[in-house]
Amino acid sequence: MKAQSRTLLEVEGLNIRYPTPRGAVEAVRNVSFTLGREKLGIVGESGSGKTQTGRAILRLTETHARVRADKLHFDGIDLLAANEQTMRRIRGRRISMIMQDPKYSLNPVMSVGEQIAEVFRVHSGAPARKARRRAVEMLDSVRIRDPERVYRAYPHEVSGGMGQRIMIAMMMTPNPDIIIADEPTSALDVTVQLQVLALLDDMVSDNGMGLIFISHDLELVASFCDRVVVMYAGQVVEVVDAGALHQARHPYTRGLLNCLPRIGTHGRDLPVLQRRSSWAAGISPRNRHA
Repeated sequence: MKAQSRTLLEVEGLNIRYPTPRGAVEAVRNVSFTLGREKLGIVGESGSGKTQTGRAILRLTETHARVRADKLHFDGIDLLAANEQTMRRIRGRRISMIMQDPKYSLNPVMSVGEQIAEVFRVHSGAPARKARRRAVEMLDSVRIRDPERVYRAYPHEVSGGMGQRIMIAMMMTPNPDIIIADEPTSALDVTVQLQVLALLDDMVSDNGMGLIFISHDLELVASFCDRVVVMYAGQVVEVVDAGALHQARHPYTRGLLNCLPRIGTHGRDLPVLQRRSSWAAGISPRNRHA
C-alpha cells in the first residue's frame, strides 16, 4: 500500500435516509473512512450504498434525502455546513465525479470539446480561446487520436470507451484534489477497461490526487487500488489493504470472493452467498485493520 500523505477527506458516521410512504429507508448507515493521496476502492453489491456515499460527499443526493454525519470534512471544510456558494467552488474544481455512463452525463446538443472548455472557463475564468486550447490539450492527454476532430464531435458520434475518456478529460481539466469515479469501466469491454484504468492511474499519480473508485468488481479493485472499503446494506463491514483483499476475514467479503468464477471449475455450480443478520451490525474493531 502506498503511504498516505496528509488526509484530504474525513468521513465519520455518515447516514443517508430517504422517507417513503412505507417508512424511512436507511440507504447509508454510520459509514466512516479517510482518504489521502491514494486510490481507495469502495466495493459491494448493487444497493449497498456505494454511489450514495460518493454523491453525499459533493452534496448531490436527492433533495428529499436526509443526510447527517459526525464529520464530513474536506481539506478543513465542513461539507455539510458549507453554503451553496462554497460547494459550487468545490464541485468540479477541487472534487470531481466521473459518472458511470458518459451517454447520460454529456450534453447531447453540445460538442464534447465545448463541454470540456466550459468546465475550464467556469472554474478558471479563462477566455474562450484559452479554454479551447486547454480542452484540446486534455483530449490529447487522455490519448485520444486527432483531438481537434474529436473536439468538434457530439456525444452520439463517439464510442463508449472514447466517451469515458472524454469524461475523464472533463473532470481532470480543473486539476482537482479528489476524483470520485463511480463504476467508470463497467460498460466497457476488457481491453478498453484496462486502457481507461491505466489512464486514470497515470493521471492520479502524476497529479498527486486522491481517488475514490466505486465498483462491484472485487478483482479489478484489488489490482488497481491501494485500500478497499467493503459495504453491505449501507454499512462498512471491512476495510483492507487491496493487496490483502483475498485474505479478507469478514464472511460477506469472503462470500463475494467465493462467488467469483474461476478457470478450471467447469461443471461446478457457483456458491450462493448465505447472508447473516449479524452483518447488519456493520464494521467491528477486528476488521478495521487497513
